[in-house]
Amino acid sequence: MGSLAYDIAHVLGGAMLLCSFLLLTQRRLGGLIWLLAAQGLLLALAAAWQGYSQGSAHLYASAGIAFAAKAVAIPLALREATRRAGGGGDAGLPTMPALLGGGAMVALAILVALPVSTGTSALTREDLAIALSILLLGLLMMCTRRHALAQAAGLLSMENALMLAAVGAAGMPLVVELSAAGLVLVVAALAGLFGMRMREQVASLDTAALDAHRGDRH
Repeated sequence: MGSLAYDIAHVLGGAMLLCSFLLLTQRRLGGLIWLLAAQGLLLALAAAWQGYSQGSAHLYASAGIAFAAKAVAIPLALREATRRAGGGGDAGLPTMPALLGGGAMVALAILVALPVSTGTSALTREDLAIALSILLLGLLMMCTRRHALAQAAGLLSMENALMLAAVGAAGMPLVVELSAAGLVLVVAALAGLFGMRMREQVASLDTAALDAHRGDRH
């Protein structure tokens, strides 16, 4: 059972990491939303599998929350925001630099996560390294995208990483996971509100358009 638990958890975490790389290179906003929904579904499956492996009933509740919020509700809200914005895409980094930067983030995550988790189980160490990799890729996505909704997708991907780390840690209280789920719903709502206000004020969701409104510009 131990080997099977490790293998399946590793596959689900690796699939989430693959989604992060695809998010980093995806140009179309519609494609970003589908990938974010797929990552949310994989997170729900990872939480459910951890619940089965750890014999923890509350992780099944976490899996249900992740599925409802991250695989269904938030992608639908982002899809509606994209429709109102008129669709489109976001150039971001060229594919090769994006992949190289993503690879560097994964290497950094491994170098940081594995030494500090010495003494824990192999499953926990691998989950922590994968979660930190996804978090850094989401941060890189936020830093390299100019479209407000693409930046929101990067932020939501970072929150998925935090929840993956939480469900992978044995004994994590349910209140922590519920707080994380509530936080991401608030973040998604604020991102949508910011996008709509920005669309009304500057007729664009390209955050570069805000430069002209900075107070230090003359």
